[in-house]
Amino acid sequence: MKPLLFALSLACAVAAQGSGLAAPKTGGHAAVEVLQPWSRPAVAGTNAVGYMVLANRGRRVDVLEKVESPAAASVEMHESSMAGGIMSMKPVEAVSVPPGGQVTFGPGAYHLMIIGLKRTLKAGDEVPATLSFASGAKVQARFAVTSGAAPSAPHS
Repeated sequence: MKPLLFALSLACAVAAQGSGLAAPKTGGHAAVEVLQPWSRPAVAGTNAVGYMVLANRGRRVDVLEKVESPAAASVEMHESSMAGGIMSMKPVEAVSVPPGGQVTFGPGAYHLMIIGLKRTLKAGDEVPATLSFASGAKVQARFAVTSGAAPSAPHS
């Protein structure tokens, strides 16, 4: 019975990931959902970028501490900022997601640097990732590789 339950859980997780909506959680008590994860095309051996919205449905702040992907050598969280007409980017160790709030990872803001791609990413591909939070939750996400533009927002 347990293998059947596991298979059904896995099937539901895959279906949710493919929808582009919230990613399922594994471990911990994830109140943070990953919405609209996407990336752009990139060549193997180079770096890619990861964008998403983190939505905290819980009543406590949670902190994104680490992101890993089997598609790359490493993944770093970065923040872009503009000062004196010059855009700069710096790594950040963690990103807080307020209760009932959202944090956007997008162009010109927070983003993931997916470093040392193991394969070329083209439109239609997906980049799997595991997001680890201070609460102990590990959230799986699949970043949809688009033609280079942000995907349209899902309709409510």
